[in-house]
Amino acid sequence: MTQLPPETPLDSLEWIPRPRQPALRRLGLLTLEDLLRHFPRRYEDRTRFDRFPDQASDTAVCLCGVVEKTSYRRFGGRAIFEVRLVEEGGGLLSSPLMCRWFNMPWVKNMVGQGDRLVVYGKPRLRSKQIAMEHPEFEVIEEGTSIHFERIVPIHAAGDGIPARVLREFIHRALESTDLSAIPALWRGEGKILPDVWRAVQFPETFSECEEARRQLVRDVFLGIQIVLCSRHTLAKNSGGVPRPGTGRIWEKIEAALPYQLTPSQREVIAEISADMAAPHRMNRLLQGDVGSGKTLVALRAMIQAHESGWQAALMAPTQILAEQHYLNFRRILDPLGIPVVLRTSARKEGSSDADLFNPAKSSVPPLVVGTHALLFEGAEFEKLGLVVIDEQHKFGVLQRSRLIGRADAPDVLVMTATPIPRTITQTLYGDLDVSIIRERPAGRGAIVTALRDESKLPAIIEFIRAEIAAGRQAYIVYPLVEESEKLELKAATAEFEKWKQLLAPAGVGIVHGRMDADAKEAVMRKFREGSISVLVSTTVIEVGVDVANATIMLIEEAGRFGLSQIHQLRGRIGRGSEKSWCILLQNDATGAALEKLQVLEKTTDGFEIAEADLKLRGPGDILGTAQTGLPPLGLGDLVRDADIMTEARRTAREILATDPELKKPVNARLRAHVDRHAVAQELAEG
Repeated sequence: MTQLPPETPLDSLEWIPRPRQPALRRLGLLTLEDLLRHFPRRYEDRTRFDRFPDQASDTAVCLCGVVEKTSYRRFGGRAIFEVRLVEEGGGLLSSPLMCRWFNMPWVKNMVGQGDRLVVYGKPRLRSKQIAMEHPEFEVIEEGTSIHFERIVPIHAAGDGIPARVLREFIHRALESTDLSAIPALWRGEGKILPDVWRAVQFPETFSECEEARRQLVRDVFLGIQIVLCSRHTLAKNSGGVPRPGTGRIWEKIEAALPYQLTPSQREVIAEISADMAAPHRMNRLLQGDVGSGKTLVALRAMIQAHESGWQAALMAPTQILAEQHYLNFRRILDPLGIPVVLRTSARKEGSSDADLFNPAKSSVPPLVVGTHALLFEGAEFEKLGLVVIDEQHKFGVLQRSRLIGRADAPDVLVMTATPIPRTITQTLYGDLDVSIIRERPAGRGAIVTALRDESKLPAIIEFIRAEIAAGRQAYIVYPLVEESEKLELKAATAEFEKWKQLLAPAGVGIVHGRMDADAKEAVMRKFREGSISVLVSTTVIEVGVDVANATIMLIEEAGRFGLSQIHQLRGRIGRGSEKSWCILLQNDATGAALEKLQVLEKTTDGFEIAEADLKLRGPGDILGTAQTGLPPLGLGDLVRDADIMTEARRTAREILATDPELKKPVNARLRAHVDRHAVAQELAEG
């Protein structure tokens, strides 16, 4: 068979039918190399299968059986296709398995009586029967050795191209492609050996597959790190203005503080101050656990910009948080006569008219507080020296890049109260220098976390009433705004009336994301002022609500929240000197949910919790949309392959230290890789 170059377009190949081409394009598969780099998401050992289960399980199993019977019916507005599957050679003791697909009528055209079927999914107890709902499946035909009696790769497929067909295309691509022509990104290795591609796509053994996977992961991770480190180098070298400040205003502020700064705060202040005073642009991430004092550090940086004759803007993800920052800054800066302006879509406080926001009309450069839309919705800055982005996980790569491209070359400080594991930081924020605050300020009360079920609710209510009587305040958090038939969870709006009655005469308010901004702020103001003792809420309070008098956080249906999310919520209490309690209410907590909640009982260290969250859930939820504009992880896993990511980062930095613009011939493929992703980013920004 003639060996084709890796860049050969798929639509030029006779063995790929034209009707399959649109489905391949939707998967981003345009060339032979694209097909080969469409790595399996898992493997099935089809040399053996699991026995048919006789009880429900949270563990997915791979089964092979014969279709004994099929049925198709409509019930309650839903189309239901059912398959009765019997185990091959299972004998009299083997129970059949029911497989069901809802509102997927095309499945009935693919599966028929007598078919040999492989299914993958979790067995559940449904109507006293063991069943799988929406299992992955594949019809096995005789003589198709790449699909059966071996370790079989399972690829992400799509509408219009079954997994089995895609597997055949990839197998054909392995046979048709000049594999030796696929170069490696990794420095010092000219090629990826052909056997590596075969071993990762169609392995003979799992150990062979793992060795090949790690070789390819090294290449993928270097691709990620060379993009990030190139961005970092570009930001550093794209101009900058020294903004050293004088330090005099901060000396007055620090002298008036009722507490001492922590050693971590002093350390990161020194790092940020040195960056801002240098003739290059600052591009720095400030990590800190909830309540660690990041906002004060940010204010210190904003004051330094102000002293240097520049504007400083702080952007928050929500109007509630922006208004809280504004009020806190006013409390500190009003006695010193330093102007602070609030700019959100709903309010423009601190000025008699919007023109004060334009520094051309003001002799003193103001500090500006607003939402993330501040820079992108017509706001005019004449001399913007510093941008502080609060809650970095809600502000992605592309938006960060837009800041770097501003003509006034502002310093950029991004903050997150979500502690991030090291490998995640290297992946998402490799274009940033990193500072970390680890301690909580002195004088903060301890937080006790306890897991309870509904049987303890009467005692919990009495405890809340006692705290209210002692002058304290409480949060009660629900996962939903309104009742959901599908999830059958308690909802904030429905439970609000119940709590008003249970806790009367104490004032009870409610706040959630569907309320308009003015209504939310009115309730929050009452809670801050103490006229409301209890706030019933959804996760809208997850970030930024700071009421030192609040000592109780009751989280209903706690198992429905993510680990880091609960930690964020818990950070709303313990901000004063009094002891605080976080009560996790969950009935029948088992498995991963129980493990998650027990982690929160054991520790309040956000970095320890983040590592546990990474191991429990994987990086998907942590990466989220913040990874937009980065190469995909491919076969990589940020938990399993942390050592490879660290090695890749070190290698990328070494390469760029000697060749910042990747102009050397040996780095030509790296240069092309960086340029390709820069173009993709521009297209995404559109």
